[in-house]
Amino acid sequence: MKPKLHIGVLALQGAFVAHAQALRDCGAEVQLVRTHEDLNGIQGLVIPGGESTTMSNLLVASGLSEVLKDIFRHGFPVFGTCAGMIVLAERILDGRTDQISLGALKIDVRRNGYGRQNDSFEQDIIVPSFDTPFHALFIRAPVIEAIGPDVEVLASWGDRPVLVRSAHALACSFHPELVSDLRIHEMFLSIVENFSVTNPR
Repeated sequence: MKPKLHIGVLALQGAFVAHAQALRDCGAEVQLVRTHEDLNGIQGLVIPGGESTTMSNLLVASGLSEVLKDIFRHGFPVFGTCAGMIVLAERILDGRTDQISLGALKIDVRRNGYGRQNDSFEQDIIVPSFDTPFHALFIRAPVIEAIGPDVEVLASWGDRPVLVRSAHALACSFHPELVSDLRIHEMFLSIVENFSVTNPR
């Protein structure tokens, strides 16, 4: 039997409990990450949805922001959803002046690009590697306005990318942790597993 993957979930703010449960349902061990020490031994990190400016402030206050920037520069696997995607982006087009970017993905994002809370919606999206559509929940969802040449679009809605990958970074505009479909979490675990095989820690 293969050893379980050990995945961290950033637990400063946002929907970290739902992500932790989804990862456990996929067979992973989960570590909630609130301090630098909580990163020890994990093989990948999930940054959940929530409120991106609050999350940014807490990353700075906890001392995690510079540590995460460094490990992501070295290809550490990370998965960001909604607000998590915003903080992973290289550029936040409408962010506050003090809002940090972890720069794990060469994308430009706009917060609440699909509208405010009342404009939240559900949409089946086509992911070519999946046999059936994925039912996605968009809640105050960010819009990806531009992508770099090393970013692969894995799914779109209309003319906008909503699920993207660059090397060991995966991100989506929606909330896969709020549905019972585990395929996107499994996709991330596959990325982590491949990284662990080729880059043992």
